[in-house]
Amino acid sequence: MKEVAAVPVPVRGLPPADVFDRMCPSRGVLEHVTSRWGVLVLGALHERGYRFSELRRRVSGVSEKMLAQTLQTLERDGFVLREAHPVIPPRVDYSLTPLGREAAELVAALAHWSEQRVPAVTAAREEYDAR
Repeated sequence: MKEVAAVPVPVRGLPPADVFDRMCPSRGVLEHVTSRWGVLVLGALHERGYRFSELRRRVSGVSEKMLAQTLQTLERDGFVLREAHPVIPPRVDYSLTPLGREAAELVAALAHWSEQRVPAVTAAREEYDAR
């Protein structure tokens, strides 16, 4: 996993990014990447490229509308590549851009960590609820 810079970096003459500043554009990027469906879509595409229907099956529980919106948002942010093929029936493939692979590695690590820590979290919840 790549190291993430801890120092805010100025972009094209803009002030340094600061995700804790409510007006900073980095907050919107963080919201897109860490949204419920954003994390899962990036995680799935980290495995391999998918067609829309395959991706919908892989990300269990996402509606067609939410998947389309999430993909469009991630594509606009430069994380997802949408490739439409001129065939009948229409075929559209989704994959990660280099920027998307970088983000997906980070969220995949968080997802893996959360899978591994379910027993500890469950125990903490039971202890809390018992108080």
